[in-house]
Amino acid sequence: MYTARVVGHVVATVKDPSLNGVKLLVIEQVDSGGSAVGKPHVAIDTIGAGADELVTVVRGREAGMPLPVAMAPVDAACVGIVDTMKRLV
Repeated sequence: MYTARVVGHVVATVKDPSLNGVKLLVIEQVDSGGSAVGKPHVAIDTIGAGADELVTVVRGREAGMPLPVAMAPVDAACVGIVDTMKRLV
């Protein structure tokens, strides 16, 4: 699980049927200070996140669990919106 910023969205006219009606977001992982680390990638949106919001992301098999189809081809999912983020050290 990690924190990322929503930097865009994806429009796909053809995709796996299990993803019909699912919003796809372009996200970029951020560090504890909010600075981008790594490359942008695509994740499904299960929470209604918007542009420039910080989100909590899960990867791997667990990413597809919010969808009703058991074997949906999903590698990353936004599962929470971060209200505040504070560095402790």
